[in-house]
Amino acid sequence: MLTRMSGNRGIIRAAGYVPYRRLDRSAIAKTFGSGGGRGTRAVAGFDEDTTTMGVEAARFALRGGEVTADALWFATASPAYLDKTNACTIHAALRLDTDVPALDFGGALRSGIGALRTALEANGTTLVVASDTRNGLPTSGDESAGGDGAAAVLVGSDDAGPVIAELIGAASATEEFIDRWRAPGSPRSKQWEERFGETKYVPLGDRAWNAALKQAELSPGDVNLLLVTGMHARAAKALAGKLGAVNAASADDLTATVGNAGTAQPLLALAHALESAAPDQVIALVVLADGVEVLLFRTTAAIAGYRPARTVASQIAGGADLPYGKFLSWKEIVTLEPPRRPEPDRISASVSGRTEEWKYAFVGSRDRSSGALHLPPTRVSRVGDTIDDMEPAPMADIEGTIQIITIDRIAYSPSPPITFAIVDFDGGGRLPVEMTDVNADDLKIGDRVEMTFRKLFTADDIHNYFWKARLAPGVGE
Repeated sequence: MLTRMSGNRGIIRAAGYVPYRRLDRSAIAKTFGSGGGRGTRAVAGFDEDTTTMGVEAARFALRGGEVTADALWFATASPAYLDKTNACTIHAALRLDTDVPALDFGGALRSGIGALRTALEANGTTLVVASDTRNGLPTSGDESAGGDGAAAVLVGSDDAGPVIAELIGAASATEEFIDRWRAPGSPRSKQWEERFGETKYVPLGDRAWNAALKQAELSPGDVNLLLVTGMHARAAKALAGKLGAVNAASADDLTATVGNAGTAQPLLALAHALESAAPDQVIALVVLADGVEVLLFRTTAAIAGYRPARTVASQIAGGADLPYGKFLSWKEIVTLEPPRRPEPDRISASVSGRTEEWKYAFVGSRDRSSGALHLPPTRVSRVGDTIDDMEPAPMADIEGTIQIITIDRIAYSPSPPITFAIVDFDGGGRLPVEMTDVNADDLKIGDRVEMTFRKLFTADDIHNYFWKARLAPGVGE
């Protein structure tokens, strides 16, 4: 159990990432005659995985702030790599210093909330990133109820930056029982009979809830916002009704619009709740996963002026439909005939290492004497032929304008066709980039775009990560 802390330690910044595409659950029953349901679920793009989504959530959380992290922790139950540390890719994309450790908390649904609680109990400033993609057999409950998404929470004390939600109490209850499991390499998880899980989760939740309230010196009636999450929806609903938080509003758990994003769900729903929270509110986060975690926060005056670079609400509103056939293809449940072109070879580890700043963080070079911007970076300036007189030019957060559009229906792609655009970036620099999260026929010259971290392809189990462009918010709406 957490000992009560002195000082104001808690959440400094928080943001979620919701993929652009949505599956209307009713499309499942229209195809197979069963399954589906109401609402939508978020679907990671064919060029997204848990790492790329984690990068986007972290960018939204950190953008516009001056706080840097002393450590980066990444949690997912669906890692892009085993053996290799996935957090290192996020570390590179964010241009964190070499002495900032990047560690994976992986393998279990509980790792997301576990990483957050560990950071809250620790010292220093830690960026906690959680991400997940959820799959299931066609017509299954997991297929329709699952969702893909990520969230990032920067944890620290007031000496690092204004705390928007202070941790005032926490408790855990853990017991070994078989509820949900997935063997390594299996594309889907399995679940025991629901009534059994409910008989385990509800008493554990009641125990942790009372312990956290006692530690915070609160009663159930003092809670203003209650958020109960977990993959066991029946147990979460039953527990929420037994906690006695009669004055608390029920926070949106996003299951109707995004779906349940597994490892990322608690942090994603919490980030969403903080977007509209007022000062001096008590927020209770209760998470069911192989036991129960309860975190109690009190929002501070600083939350009145805080909003992430991109809110979860705006991302939900800005999504676009995905046909069910595309969903099945992207989830690799059905295999479509690919373009009749050779698949790409694996990338070079040595070349990737030499070009890390460009490849992972999208950093060009700018000639100190002339100000000329070079994409990709170069040693020799295109203006005056100056040699080795360059400074780094970070471009990941710079928008641009489309000048030329090309649609390639022949080149290899996991989801053809490929759309390329020549983009003029604000402040200088021109580059041909691949477009994503867009219908090619809707693009036009002059559209504004922003950069996003994606996966170009995978060969020999090596993911070729780089940057693509997507329409800037508001374009085409």
